[in-house]
Amino acid sequence: MKIRVERDGLAEAVAWVARSLPSRPPVPVLGGVLLDAETGETLTVSGFDYEVSAQCGVAATIADAGRTLVSGRLLADITKSLPNHPVELTVEGARVTITCGSARFSLPTMPVEDYPALPDMPQLAGAVAPDVFAESVGQVAVAAGKDDTLPMLTGVRLEIEDEKLTLVATDRFRLAMRELSWEPTGTVSNTNLLVPAKTLSDAAKTLGSSGSKVEISLGSGDGLLGLSGSGRRTTSRLLDAEFPKYRQLLPAEHNAAAVVDVAPLVEAIKRVSLVAERGTQVRLEFTETSLRLSAGGDDEGSAEEELPVELSGDPLTIAFNPAYLLDGLGALRTDRAQLSFTTPSRPALIKPVNDAGEVIPGYLYLLMPVRLPG
Repeated sequence: MKIRVERDGLAEAVAWVARSLPSRPPVPVLGGVLLDAETGETLTVSGFDYEVSAQCGVAATIADAGRTLVSGRLLADITKSLPNHPVELTVEGARVTITCGSARFSLPTMPVEDYPALPDMPQLAGAVAPDVFAESVGQVAVAAGKDDTLPMLTGVRLEIEDEKLTLVATDRFRLAMRELSWEPTGTVSNTNLLVPAKTLSDAAKTLGSSGSKVEISLGSGDGLLGLSGSGRRTTSRLLDAEFPKYRQLLPAEHNAAAVVDVAPLVEAIKRVSLVAERGTQVRLEFTETSLRLSAGGDDEGSAEEELPVELSGDPLTIAFNPAYLLDGLGALRTDRAQLSFTTPSRPALIKPVNDAGEVIPGYLYLLMPVRLPG
């Protein structure tokens, strides 16, 4: 194999594919990136570990067609550090040579014949605007769990209902839900899926920055989700777990609601929580016109700060994990937020608010309070 390819295109393609590779592959070849230059004028870069596949095409000048398999992490590190010159890839025997300007690397290859075949893309189900898809996944995935012993909490639930998609994630301490419109092909029936949150987030970040719509493909019975756009495609095996019945957690009404400016509140939480032991809690005391934040105590130091708010309903004092509260405020993508409450021991809701003080429908972040001492 002997090809010539632009440095930026190669680096972006390898980085996209390598991001999905396992950090500790069960067998060495699954940590490899497959470089395929057998047909046309395209170098196809692929990765697959039986759970997630990723593939990207790059325009290339192919002198000698061929395929080779090399370490994905190492190739990603090399290609992103190359000078801004065209890259030549040459395979001779069991080594691949990478030449770019005055830089030259020689890497061992892996046996291509041991590499598994990538899964076919499932049937196209519909498409969604790339910026909306990226924002929605980012808003929801922040609440997904990280504990692999509870797989049902490490995913994002994708609910398909006609022309509406609903994304939900929870780690038991908070829950995020986003509703958005999409364009179904008309062949997909209403269904629910559970997608690994990390895979969905990685795909959304890249596909969401492209100019073309993100196409969503669903397998019939094979447990696969496919995402594609702008010459890139990825598939992920779905999680075989039961997602919690979350809708019963959402409060139907509230006894108090406060509208706050997000940026000053975020900065105040960061300052006050400096004295919160291991980020245990920040207390929020709401009155009709003010919010007093406090944390800590006599033993470890204390801090407090006051901000103006617009409260409707009964005054209350409630406490939250500051990191979870900051995650929720950061996911809103608006300058103002509404925090609504029932009691200090029941979940609170955070919703985005427009300049007129009206709640923007489509997104909510539910947060469990921390028990107040004494």
